[in-house]
Amino acid sequence: MASNIKVAWQSGNNFLAENGSGGKAELGPGNIRPMEMILASLAGCAGVDVVGVLQKKRVNFSNLEIKVSGKRADTHPKVYTEINVTYLIWGEGIKEKDVEQAIDLSENKYCSVSAMLKSTANIHSDYKILAPDERAE
Repeated sequence: MASNIKVAWQSGNNFLAENGSGGKAELGPGNIRPMEMILASLAGCAGVDVVGVLQKKRVNFSNLEIKVSGKRADTHPKVYTEINVTYLIWGEGIKEKDVEQAIDLSENKYCSVSAMLKSTANIHSDYKILAPDERAE
């Protein structure tokens, strides 16, 4: 499976990325920076997997948010060395084992972004199950 991305310079350190189907992302100061895009890619990849697994298990959830933070090396190329992923899942009657299995399958089998990042970073994850009307902290 091939992927193609075109990135065009806009001005200063700002770029516009576009994929073959017309999806776009602005990169640079004031937008998402390229290294932040890696964290967003990890969250997006994991999110697709976790939602898919939970849906197959017929888990009654209404929302999912994924928060990702990363610590980078002090020296160039300043890769991520530590990444923390927190899954916030809203719903009723959600079993912890279902969430844990969905996260494990994403991190260790399906998510290609996670697989690539593991070569330089320790990835830690946790989750919180929230009631449908509960606010996240």
